[in-house]
This record gives sequence, structure tokens and C-alpha cells, in this order.
Amino acid sequence: MKITFMPNTYTVEELKVSHLQDRMYCIFDLEGTGINPAEESVTQFGAMNYKKGESLDSSFTSLACAFKPIPEAVAKLTGISNEDMIQAPSFAEAYQAFLEFIGDKVLVTQAGYEYDLPMLKRHCDMNGLLMFTNPVLDTKAMFTYIHPEISEIISTDFLIRYYDLNTEGVHRHNALADCGVIARIFEHVLNEYQALSLNHFTADGGSVMKRFVIPEMYLTAPIVGEKPDE
Repeated sequence: MKITFMPNTYTVEELKVSHLQDRMYCIFDLEGTGINPAEESVTQFGAMNYKKGESLDSSFTSLACAFKPIPEAVAKLTGISNEDMIQAPSFAEAYQAFLEFIGDKVLVTQAGYEYDLPMLKRHCDMNGLLMFTNPVLDTKAMFTYIHPEISEIISTDFLIRYYDLNTEGVHRHNALADCGVIARIFEHVLNEYQALSLNHFTADGGSVMKRFVIPEMYLTAPIVGEKPDE
């Protein structure tokens, strides 16, 4: 898979996933110390197995010790504090456990092409670890593929509104809880693909996603606030 970033957009190429409706997936999400994937540190992994139409009780979550302090605003948003980091496993330990959970399944994320994957790749490089090679579907890209008429940034909150999902009581910005939200979004996306007789997703650079733009002020100052596209 090849992701090409432009200032405000990005495209994805060299990815094809077939048999969308009947395969086992692993949905994943990360939390971090801030919104800039080029600067921030992973604080939490969340993942859950998913198969359309089935109720599965198989999930994974782990904190990961950040290499920089968690700003107070981010701690309030995620519920993950600097005190939590004291006993948290290292990134390498948490990542290894994550790899064991995901196996060789196709992964699913939301806005992960521009946040989660760059964060993970940078952390793997820093720790001398190999980045996983699993195919990764992003609900943002999949939605854009079938809705080229929509000009808004396809954020998590946009998709929650679009599909009229009730997230009352969900601990948003907790990695595992957000996996549950992504699963519900993904199911709606799969239903739309089924209605269009599409049982594959092919990224060939033809769809242009609007990229979350990090405010310039955050690029030179400590970053606080929500994860991109939330």
C-alpha cells in the first residue's frame, strides 16, 4: 500500500481487499499524547476482532509508556494520565502483544492512514522494530470511494452523524471503546458496499481524501486537543 500526502489531501494506491462481506477483520485504534503523528507518542492500543453479522467477544487493549509527558487537556480527553505511564509497558512490549493479537487478519481503522499508521511506523523505526504488513482498510477512504459527492472531511464524528449512531455512554477517545464505534461505522459501510454489489475495495489513487490539517500554531507549541478527525 502506498499513501501519498499532499498539503491538505492524500491518496492511496496499491491496495486491494476482496471478499469484504464474509472475512474476519481486526479493528484497531490508538491514543497518543497529541494530534500530530509526526511528533506525538502512542499511549494506548485497542483492537477487536470483527466479522459482519456475528457477535464476537475477542479484544485487546494495552497502555504504552509515552516518551513525552501527556498534556493535561489530552489526559482529560482520553482518561490516560502521566501517572498511568509509570507502570505501563514499553511501546515495544505493547506492540508485540498487539501483533500477536492481530495475526495476519485484515485491519480496519478510521482516519488511520493519516494518524495511526504514520505514528506506528515512526515508533517502529525509533525502536528498531518491523512494521506489520497486514492490509489495512480505512473507513474514511472506503466511505469516500462510494461518496465522491461529499466534500466534508470524513471524520469519526461526521460518520457518527451520517449513520445516526447513538454513542451515549461510550468512552470516546479510549482506544478500545473507539474500536467499538469504528465497528459500527464499518458495518454501515459494508452494508452500503453490499447494496452497490461491491465485494472488494481497490485503492488506485482515484479517490482523494481531505486530510486533517494540523493548525500551524500547534506545529511549534505543545499540542493539546483531540486526535485528528475525531
